[in-house]
Amino acid sequence: MAGLARGSARALLAALLASTLLALLVSPARGRGGRDHGDWDEASLLPPLPPREDAARVARFVTHVSDWGALATISTLEAVRGRPFADVLSLSDGPPGAGSGVPYFYLSPLQLSVRNLQENPYATLTMTLAQTNFCKKHGFDPQSPLCAHIILSGTVTKVNETEMDIAKHSLFIRHPEMKTWPSSHNWFFAKLNITNIWVLDYFGGPKIVTPEEYYNVTVQ
Repeated sequence: MAGLARGSARALLAALLASTLLALLVSPARGRGGRDHGDWDEASLLPPLPPREDAARVARFVTHVSDWGALATISTLEAVRGRPFADVLSLSDGPPGAGSGVPYFYLSPLQLSVRNLQENPYATLTMTLAQTNFCKKHGFDPQSPLCAHIILSGTVTKVNETEMDIAKHSLFIRHPEMKTWPSSHNWFFAKLNITNIWVLDYFGGPKIVTPEEYYNVTVQ
């Protein structure tokens, strides 16, 4: 009887663990990307792609719906010093529907990319619609230019005191988990000062957009 009871208990525990794991897999994330935080992956919430002939508007669109991007810096690591070094960083240009076009970051001196930026602030940021449901919905491969992506180049700097609240609100409203990250990592707010923009949203090569054209776009 004792053996039977232990077997039944193990079976019950396994069933409970299985149901818990299933719930975790199918439920939305609590951080940015979950339905409670304006998830752009929801087909009903992702705004339509602007006309492809309006490259500046496409660039602003991709920046605004992006939650993350790949930031390339010049490595200071001895093993790969002077070589390109890329890392994925969370970002935000503002609350959903109210983007400024400025990519803001929440960074720590412990990050390898930040160490690179301390020696050389120049960086290039790539963002793509592959992180939304747009490309899957239309059957576009992530590398296809039809799966619109943009490349922004410039310098990464800490935001000043007057811009601190804007950067904080922009990031925390879309990445609420950031509020819980360990304070011992000395997090700070930074932004990309854009000097060059390339838009790839169709075959035939990139379209060049100036920062003035980019920031003059009225986001609707």
